[in-house]
Amino acid sequence: MRHAGTALPYHSIMKLLKALLVLHFAFCIFQFGARSAPNVLFISVDDMNDWVGCLGSDRVPTPNIDALAERGLLFTNAHAPSPKCGPSRAAILTGKRSSTTGLYGNGHWWRPAYPDLVTLPHYFKNHGYISAGGGKVHHHTDGFNPPDQWDEYFDLIQDQDLIVDYFQERGEDRRFLTTMPRHPNNSLDWGPMEVADMEMGDGRTVEWASEFLSRDHEKPFFLAVGIFQPHLPFYAPKKYFDDLPMDQVELPINKPGDLDDIPEGGQIMAETRRIDLRMIEEYDDLQHCVQSYLASIAHADTMVGKVMEAFDQSDYRENTIVVLWSDHGYAFGEKDHYAKNTLWERSTHVPFIMVVPGATQVGSKTDSPVDLTCLYPTLTKLCGLPVPKGLDGVDIGPLLENPRAQWKYPAIIDYLKGNTAIRTKDWRYIQYDEGRKGEELYDLLSDSNEWTNLIDSHRELAGPFKSWLPESYAKEVPTKGAYEFDSSNYSWSERN
Repeated sequence: MRHAGTALPYHSIMKLLKALLVLHFAFCIFQFGARSAPNVLFISVDDMNDWVGCLGSDRVPTPNIDALAERGLLFTNAHAPSPKCGPSRAAILTGKRSSTTGLYGNGHWWRPAYPDLVTLPHYFKNHGYISAGGGKVHHHTDGFNPPDQWDEYFDLIQDQDLIVDYFQERGEDRRFLTTMPRHPNNSLDWGPMEVADMEMGDGRTVEWASEFLSRDHEKPFFLAVGIFQPHLPFYAPKKYFDDLPMDQVELPINKPGDLDDIPEGGQIMAETRRIDLRMIEEYDDLQHCVQSYLASIAHADTMVGKVMEAFDQSDYRENTIVVLWSDHGYAFGEKDHYAKNTLWERSTHVPFIMVVPGATQVGSKTDSPVDLTCLYPTLTKLCGLPVPKGLDGVDIGPLLENPRAQWKYPAIIDYLKGNTAIRTKDWRYIQYDEGRKGEELYDLLSDSNEWTNLIDSHRELAGPFKSWLPESYAKEVPTKGAYEFDSSNYSWSERN
């Protein structure tokens, strides 16, 4: 017998069941959506020029970077947004060029100048991602890495600090491996160390990243792995030096008279750090310096391989975008110049690889010119996030889908106020001090070394390149000297 009030009517039961089904369906969609949003593995190497196998170099084996390139799309004409660590990384991680922000050098903190600026890892964190980083992601000195950007961060361990312990453990009263009289910033040094890969500073970063990849993460992640090598000091495990004997190290060509057709602005940049080049030459150590740089590239390549090994053993291989990039190139005497800080190919051309599940094709390449301000808009769009307004970078999604797609954009490279290079598929145009200190123009199809400046004989060709120059250059922001920095709470106050 049915008792009144002891059971729900049939239609009420059906409504309840439908409501429960809707809730269950919504929960499943939420869970699926959270887990299906792609992760990002964001690997950077520091000061690595284009001496890698996948870009056609045979100076030193780079099997792991080459293998990563085979997984997706290799950009053979990729360029740093600035040929110096601080401004390049600021541009990459904000999507805004130096000419827009006024962040022109390593001496500018970005946070006090732009307290509301949201960097790439911070943006992902604000949109439901776990934001984790380790090693050198932003510029590595104090004040460049505000902790509110990260859910987790593993601090960079520098080899120039480890070298002190290295000598102490061996009972040696030394600080440097070379015997040159000057070691600016305690970093102009190089040579082999009797240590294993994972005992180096980058080894500690990679161990942390590998452990992160082994965990079960309930939310998608943005994982930035900042490998410091091959930045100075060029220290690397001895085995890489054994594999690359000094007599097999080829020096770049410093062509006599190469600077004869270079205008004032280029002369000024070329002279930067020439005092170091002359000292290295005086002590007959340039070949050893290049050998050490190549050994550092080999060590960095091994670190990339370790990260990818941990990644392949993780649960995230099928749903993770992998990116590898370098912040700028490096010169060893070309155009009588040492290090970076110029707007020529050697200082700007970098390795850049993207592996995007469902988009990139295995073993694909494109020679379309791109600069790395593209990463902010491209990654946010690929991950289904709203692309912030006001970015300078261009979404390179069309090239990921079709490496041969028509591409109208050049790579744009700023260095210091008023100086910009425009790199197209075949040409490079450079303007110094908004044209007041000269211009350069190179046909890179016939002159890959940029030995012949064509601007005087082909000035009529410069017009299309000039159309890509910044409309104006932002005022340089205050330098570090304008602030007191409190590292205990990551805050700044203006100096009186």
